[in-house]
Amino acid sequence: MDRLTDTVRLEIEDLHAFFEAWFNGSIDQDQLDFRFLSHMSDDMVFVSTGGRTLGKADFRAAFQKSYGCNPKIRIQVRDVQIEHRIGTTALVTYTEWQTGAGPDQTTKTGRISSALMDVQPSILWHHIHETWLPDDVQAKGPF
Repeated sequence: MDRLTDTVRLEIEDLHAFFEAWFNGSIDQDQLDFRFLSHMSDDMVFVSTGGRTLGKADFRAAFQKSYGCNPKIRIQVRDVQIEHRIGTTALVTYTEWQTGAGPDQTTKTGRISSALMDVQPSILWHHIHETWLPDDVQAKGPF
């Protein structure tokens, strides 16, 4: 892997470690802006696996409501790739695997995500789109 791919991978892994800590309530609530939202551009767009589109303010509100909602959740990030790079902007893909997800806290899921981000001088996320992996791929997942 090259240096930029390593930097992007570490950013994605760190952000998902924050998500895990947030959802299981093991991090202070005052970390939401510093550890997460400060990495998102003001005009960021998030498209969920269900097709729901959120802006930064909606994303913030959703996260505030979800603090500590899932003490059993575990998240792994895999397959980080820089698909395209134009100047300081990169299109990145990765897979995200969750266990302990969902209302029953036993669900195992896998999704592929694409993210458009500035990578210099620091990483700033602009657009995130998540899509469920096919059932047969999820069944073979790491959990």
